[in-house]
Amino acid sequence: MGERAWSGAVAAAAAILVGAGLLHSGLDGDLPPAPLAAQAYDGTPVGPAVPPLPPSPPVRVRIPVLGVDAPVARLGLDGEGRLRPPPEEDRNLAGWYADGTAPGSGGAAVLAGHVDNAHGPAVFYRLGALRRGDQLEVARADGARAWFQVDGVEVYPKAEFPDAKVYAATPDAQLRLITCGGGYSRDGGWDGNVVVYAHLVRTAAA
Repeated sequence: MGERAWSGAVAAAAAILVGAGLLHSGLDGDLPPAPLAAQAYDGTPVGPAVPPLPPSPPVRVRIPVLGVDAPVARLGLDGEGRLRPPPEEDRNLAGWYADGTAPGSGGAAVLAGHVDNAHGPAVFYRLGALRRGDQLEVARADGARAWFQVDGVEVYPKAEFPDAKVYAATPDAQLRLITCGGGYSRDGGWDGNVVVYAHLVRTAAA
């Protein structure tokens, strides 16, 4: 998320995830880091998985290698079945698709965040700089914490967003982080989406 729309479709017991636009960008010509081809996701988890947790809403996401430490808001759908983005005014806010899988529970949970707003880079600006093996933490409303390890990072043109790959049902607990990316123009906004694939590797009870 950022200048225009991020797209995709949450399949398998989820909902449609298509465009939700912003009106401006504060990047002034600077583009966020782009994923390296070597970080492409091949469907293979990097390291062993652990059993999933019971469902509980996320309240905070931390990505130490990127310096991200942000609260998580619940996101719903608009009247056209599109996922509403987090409020654009808050540069340090991620969003969770609240009718989908909770991070740490079985399945693929979705966290989304803006890449920028009118004032500059936002919470997921450096998402494309993540590498396989990097870890991130999600704190949950039940007091439990869930750590995920990155399995791959890719960027897709919006018109070629691989819905089945991103949102397919998974037998273990996985996580998808999504923001805008690719090329940018003042007229068309961002032309793609950055997607991080990760799986649950550690948990801690409240």
